Amino acid sequence: MVKTHNRGLYEGCFLMAQYQHLPIYKLTYDLLLRIMQVTKNFPREYRHTLGQKLKEEIIELVVIIYKANTAKDKEHHIEMILERIQVVQLLIRLSHDIRILPRNHYADLAEKIDSLARQAQGWLKSSGKR
Repeated sequence: MVKTHNRGLYEGCFLMAQYQHLPIYKLTYDLLLRIMQVTKNFPREYRHTLGQKLKEEIIELVVIIYKANTAKDKEHHIEMILERIQVVQLLIRLSHDIRILPRNHYADLAEKIDSLARQAQGWLKSSGKR
């Protein structure tokens, strides 16, 4: 009985390691770290609104990537990933347009988000949809 419990625990750890090695997960996590740094420099009036919303969206993106990786029916989750990416793109563009996100940061973040979108589209295609 103890061996079964340990085996289940080991399998759970293996599952955890799987999603952490996904390129899309790594890129999203890197994006989250970058956003955490960049939003520190937002003016106070935007730090707790636009900055917080950006962080929350990307954190949720990380969670959905985990769920998509563990789900049998991945398509729904991947479509949610694509929707979240659109929201993050919008928020970053808005931050740049109202001049609270410098051009060099915007370019770096936009490149990461474009790469995320391509990876999610590829994942969706490989999962059998579209």
